[in-house]
Amino acid sequence: MAVTNQACSMVNWMLMGISRIKGVLLTATSLLSCSVCSLALLALTANVQAAILEPDRADVLYHSYEGGGMKIDGPSVLLRKKATESVAVTAYYYLDSISSASIDVVSTASPYQETRHEGQLGLEYLNDKTLMTVNARQSHEDDYLAKSFSLGISQDTFGDLTNLSLGLSYGDNEIRRNGDDNFFETSEQYRLRAGISQILTRNMTAALNFEAIADKGYLNNPYRTVRFIDNSVPSGVGYQAEVYPETRNSFASKLSTSYFLPYRAALFLHYRYFSDSWDIKANDVELGYRHPIGESFELELKLRYYQQTQASFYSDLFPYRDAQNFMARDKELSDFNDMTYGLGVTYTMPKSLSINDWPSEASLQWDYIQFNYNNFRDPTAEGGVGNEPFYKFSANVIRAFYSVYF
Repeated sequence: MAVTNQACSMVNWMLMGISRIKGVLLTATSLLSCSVCSLALLALTANVQAAILEPDRADVLYHSYEGGGMKIDGPSVLLRKKATESVAVTAYYYLDSISSASIDVVSTASPYQETRHEGQLGLEYLNDKTLMTVNARQSHEDDYLAKSFSLGISQDTFGDLTNLSLGLSYGDNEIRRNGDDNFFETSEQYRLRAGISQILTRNMTAALNFEAIADKGYLNNPYRTVRFIDNSVPSGVGYQAEVYPETRNSFASKLSTSYFLPYRAALFLHYRYFSDSWDIKANDVELGYRHPIGESFELELKLRYYQQTQASFYSDLFPYRDAQNFMARDKELSDFNDMTYGLGVTYTMPKSLSINDWPSEASLQWDYIQFNYNNFRDPTAEGGVGNEPFYKFSANVIRAFYSVYF
């Protein structure tokens, strides 16, 4: 299998962490689709998991994101070990090194560097055809502390052709602002996930997943500002802090299908729809293809298109200071789209190159992403206030990991 489930989860945990970083270039809703995609893959293989726990394994990952003035990279390690035939423990550690001179930063502040640490402990319990999971996670950086706790359950039914899953999670966050010892805010998040996967034919499977999220508290970035017309200053533009609502309700649904071809290849199609109480609506379509090359290599190709509308309180340029109760100029809340082109190669190691003859594989994945913002302008470009060109940029995402089964 080109990308193992645990390794996929490592990648998605990394991306979800990136989505919170100040000045971030990737949209949280766009990244969420990666997480839901991982859930869909897990659902498609849940019938195997519910019959027997996955084998013991260790994964080492290196990730890198670079684009739009931001660079994020670092390692991650995941270990999974069965205590008995019914109980398994999972632990992972992830490190981020972030340097940013993004358009959000250079227009109103100075470039910065910081480090983020994240760890998670998980427990799995298998009882007949029911798999139960418990996870605790903590992520920490200079100005942000996030803690979360999740529960999940999946059940095989109808002759093991159908798998039902349900998950709950709670997150608690503490937000600070560097340089301001008096600033302290909190936020909470509640998630509910449900899914069904079905073996339709000998070669075709499908999965339908739903996720509902309720956020409350301080939901904006303490460093980000909005701009407004101010004729009293020579530049003609003024800046003030963003103001967000203190609640946000989101809903996402995703349909995934997989078709396995006679020559050991596979086609994947995913469609995801997202909407929230801030009036953002998003569509996400992804097509993938995996092709074996001999007995040791597998090639993976991916094409993904994402499009969203703007939040109701977003504007690139407000007419005056305090123009409305809620104001945002975060480009990830604007009207934009992106296209991703992905390429991956996996190599199954021969025994001569394996540790202690344990099965192992190495994988390298590269994504090239083009972002186009339809109502977010580049304030550093010429053209006059409100007439600058719309912003666009490209990014490269690289993931390299090595997996050992023992």
